[in-house]
Amino acid sequence: MLATAFTLLGTAVSWLELVAFVLALANIACNVFEIHWGWPLTIVASALYAWLFYASKLYGEAGVNLFFAVTALWGWWQWLHGHRAGSGAPLRIERLDRRGLQWCLLGYALLWLLCALLLRSVTDSEVPWADGFVTAGSVVGTVLLARKFIDNWPLWLLVNAASVALFAYKGLQLTVLLYVIFFLLAIWGWLGWKIRMASATGPTP
Repeated sequence: MLATAFTLLGTAVSWLELVAFVLALANIACNVFEIHWGWPLTIVASALYAWLFYASKLYGEAGVNLFFAVTALWGWWQWLHGHRAGSGAPLRIERLDRRGLQWCLLGYALLWLLCALLLRSVTDSEVPWADGFVTAGSVVGTVLLARKFIDNWPLWLLVNAASVALFAYKGLQLTVLLYVIFFLLAIWGWLGWKIRMASATGPTP
């Protein structure tokens, strides 16, 4: 799987990166359209990316992709059977309230600090702070996506933009292209979820 499939912009692209790329695109497309089959695709694509990133010494990204693979089971269950706390209503697209947003920002900051310090102390990562930033944002974004909070999409825009710079630095050219596409899909997903949320709840200010 680590053998070269083709060369892109002077950089070798492995079969591993190619297969992970295709599955990840299918996964995000399912998320945009609220199709629950995106979660099992997440399991496979994330496991492959964990392997790729470990081989590239992006240990934070490798770790978060293992997290994705495990939590995708929880996300799949949430989309099929999950309910909102308090109301007991089935999950539908909603926006975080002010308190929820504050907790997410605090959690992101603390998780970034923890990831970066961990990467600096126990790995030979060349980019612990950048890797930690993307890792922490990916964890928070996955939780928000699983609970169908529309706030996951602007967070993914931030994470994907940072990921493009990080992977370009590491020479993962096909993955750079993937995350540029992810960035555009996050815009699409955000707009699509806004329309669905408005149609379900009526116009919002």
